[in-house]
This record gives sequence, structure tokens and C-alpha cells, in this order.
Amino acid sequence: MESTVEIKEEETGKRTLAQYGGVAASGFAMGSADVVPGVSGGTMAFILGIYEELIDSIRMIGQPEFWRALLHFRIGEALDLLNWKFLAALFVGIFAAILTLAPAIEWLLINQPVLIWSFFFGLVVASVFVVIGRVKRWTAAVFAALAGGAIISFWIVGLVPAQTPETWWFLILSGALASSAMILPGISGSFILVLLGKYEYVISAVNNRDIVTVGLIGIGAAIGLVTLAQILGWLFRHHHDLTVAVLIGFMVGSLRKIWPWKEVVSTVIDRHGQEVPQVMKNVLPPWTLQGTFNTELVLALIVALIGFGVVILLERLATRKG
Repeated sequence: MESTVEIKEEETGKRTLAQYGGVAASGFAMGSADVVPGVSGGTMAFILGIYEELIDSIRMIGQPEFWRALLHFRIGEALDLLNWKFLAALFVGIFAAILTLAPAIEWLLINQPVLIWSFFFGLVVASVFVVIGRVKRWTAAVFAALAGGAIISFWIVGLVPAQTPETWWFLILSGALASSAMILPGISGSFILVLLGKYEYVISAVNNRDIVTVGLIGIGAAIGLVTLAQILGWLFRHHHDLTVAVLIGFMVGSLRKIWPWKEVVSTVIDRHGQEVPQVMKNVLPPWTLQGTFNTELVLALIVALIGFGVVILLERLATRKG
């Protein structure tokens, strides 16, 4: 019987240094998406064809064979079981994106919200079309799973952000919940932080290099990733099409959050004493602004098409590599 290590090598192949650079680039794309509340890094992993490998690799951390190898000091075997080169390259890319893009994303969300949301709206719409092709056989149960995922996601992204504590245990809990969402296509880890009232707090900690806060969030993230990976790994092996359909539904439902044009219904005062939106509703874009044609609408449509095109290009590149 083949060992788990041999099977892992067969599945992933022996990557070259350039190919690991591609994995890091995929991680950068995931990290870029995860910075934005409402966009999921899991969606990018799905598009780029690395989602199931990511889940299986993280899942191994909770498996007995990994811990047996580690406790018997068979470090090389433990690392191979973990698919560590893949994970290292991926997480280097993710953290590079978070550290470098957080200030720019923060600026765009404040100063050009319609354009950045339009880009990601186009990205997610294209993602739905791409991922639909991953379902091998459409049945009534699969359609029902898609609808259920869409309803759940639509409800989650409509929840109102809460006021929550900044204690160590809540930061760990926030990291666990956000990281669980991060690997679910359509449910954004950043948006979970928004719901928990911790998005601005964490972005500020990253920008100010607050090691303690980032570390506590990181501990929680590791716990959440490993726990959810166990569940997803089992689901992919035993109910592949149903699982993919639910994840597609998550992406469809998330479009409620990503819609670029919104109207503020209510506001709150944040910890800096500034008034920020708390509840917003989606509205249709105006055709005119102050009596002149709304050129922002045209720009938004162009940017959305660019987002759509980026996904199609990434998917074709990933397919060509496969």
C-alpha cells in the first residue's frame, strides 16, 4: 500500500521553483481579496484551482499520522505530510498582500467605494460562472444545495455589525471565525470582522504593526482554519458536488454585500469619535448627478468588466497549467 506521503506527491506533483512562485502569486490574489469586506480569498483559491489542495493540506494538521510523525521526531515525514512547501509559498503570498495592500484598500474603500466594489462585483459574478463548471453532475439535490447556500450567505451579509470587546479571548475568537470564513468562497473573513466590530481595529493593528493584536488574531485564525478544513476535506471526498454547489451559493448570496451603490440608513460613532455607516441598503445607480450624465456609472461598468475579465484570464491560466 502506498504511503500518504507518496499519494500526496502524486496529487500535487514535484513543483519547480517557478511553480512555487505561482503558488505565492495565488496567495497574493487570495490575500488581496481577503482584505476587502465582502470578498473571499476562498473564491480566488477556487478560481485558481488550488482550493481542494489547500483544504487537504490544512486538514493534515489535525490528522493522527501527522502527529505520530511529529512526536517521533520524523520531522521530514511530518513536513511532507503537511505539504509544507505549498502552504509556505501560499501564506507568504497572502501575508505579503495583507501587509502591502491594506493601506491602499483602506484608502479606496473611503475615497472610491463605487469603483472598488464594482471591480469585485465583476470578479465574483465571473467566479460563479467559472466554479459552476466544477460540478460534475447537476441533480435536484445539488440545485437545492446551491439555493440553500445562497440564502444563508444573503442573510449573513445583511446582518448589522455589533459592538464587541477588545479583550484577548475575543480577538482569538474573531480570528477563528474570520479565518473559517476566509476559506469559504463567497463569505469574506474581513466581513466577519466587520460584523464582529473588529475590522477597523485589525486593519489599524496591521498598519501600525501591533504585534500583540495581530498575533492573537493569528492564533485564532490557525485554530479556525484547521477545524474547518477537517469538515471541508471530508465533505469534498464524500459529497463533492453538493459541497461545491453550497459554495457557489455562498458566492451568489455575497453579491448583496458587494453591490456598489448603497444608501446609508443609520450610522454609529466609532472609537475615534467619527460617524460611520452601520446599516446600508442597496439602491440603483443614478443616471445623472447634479443634472449631468453620471460618468462614474460608466467607469463602474468598465471596472466591473475588468474584474470579470481578470477572473476569466486567471481561470484559463490555471486550466492551462493543469
